[in-house]
Amino acid sequence: MATRLLAVLIILGLLLGTLFGVKYWRSQGMTNQAAMQRPPVTVAVAAVEQSRWQPYLEAVGSLVATREVFVSQEIAGQVREILFESGASVAAGELLLQLDDSVDQAELKGLQAERRLAQLEFARAEKLLTDKLASQSNYDQAQARLQNADAQLDAKRALIAKKAIRAPFSGVLGIRQVNIGQYLEPGAQIVSLQQLDPVYVDYALPERYISLVSLEQAVVIKVKAFPALQFAGRISAIDPRVDRNTRSASIRATLANPELQLRPGMFAEVQTLLPERDRVLTVPQTAITYNPYGDAVFVVLEKNDELVVERRQVQTGSVRDGRVEVMAGLNTGERVVSAGQLKLRNGQQVVIDDSVRLGSPAVAP
Repeated sequence: MATRLLAVLIILGLLLGTLFGVKYWRSQGMTNQAAMQRPPVTVAVAAVEQSRWQPYLEAVGSLVATREVFVSQEIAGQVREILFESGASVAAGELLLQLDDSVDQAELKGLQAERRLAQLEFARAEKLLTDKLASQSNYDQAQARLQNADAQLDAKRALIAKKAIRAPFSGVLGIRQVNIGQYLEPGAQIVSLQQLDPVYVDYALPERYISLVSLEQAVVIKVKAFPALQFAGRISAIDPRVDRNTRSASIRATLANPELQLRPGMFAEVQTLLPERDRVLTVPQTAITYNPYGDAVFVVLEKNDELVVERRQVQTGSVRDGRVEVMAGLNTGERVVSAGQLKLRNGQQVVIDDSVRLGSPAVAP
């Protein structure tokens, strides 16, 4: 019995010794690994810059012609002549289309003859009245016939003029909707006409920004048709009513369009410019490490003749042209890592190589 108990104690002692030995070996390995210095990480750095900052309110809108109509006619008639080309520029008053007015022209000649006769009768009645050879009643009847002839003549001329369709204002024509010989009912659409210089952009801003906008305030727009260009304009109208469904106010800006690059219906990205701000700290957007619990940067510091990084929380603001406004957490002139953050830890030694470039902001692991 004693021998069996002794054997059990020896086996138990061996197991415990082996267990403690393994733990000690692992702890020593972790200590040695921690004691080993990590190799420096190659990074690119950028300085925290102080500059003037142009803030703006972003919105999307649509371009609208300054004036836009579908040219039409008041009276019915058959198309005799088309004097415009689709897409052409026209001046105000330019003749676009002529309806057949041959019958009206013939009737006009008859009315002109009747008017001449009425004029002669009136002159004769006027002379007879002066010579006291005719009554006042005869004179009045002759005068009335002359006035009636003038009225009929004016009405016929007005009718003939309405059969000559002219451009109501200067602009650019669309695609014609009629053909020669076609019979047009009153109000039929002939062709669209749009005034494109200047041009409007209509957009909306949330009600919280109403106090920041005013008439003649500068705006800048971009359109997908010309991604490399910006078009400048100024606010020309602010709707006094706030939409109760969207809680936003409608705004219209006017832009010069001498080359007719901007067309009605285009989608526009609108920037309403606010007063410039001085002494704004900015860093490259790639320097920001975005996290759900806050944004951070790695600041490069010099310690014991070595370069190390310090992870620092920052408060960011607007983004402009690849740079981010830093509202708190950094000082002018400090250097931050702009590329190579993925392998960094707080206190990591680094080597600067500004040839390193990354195309997107860092994301913390």
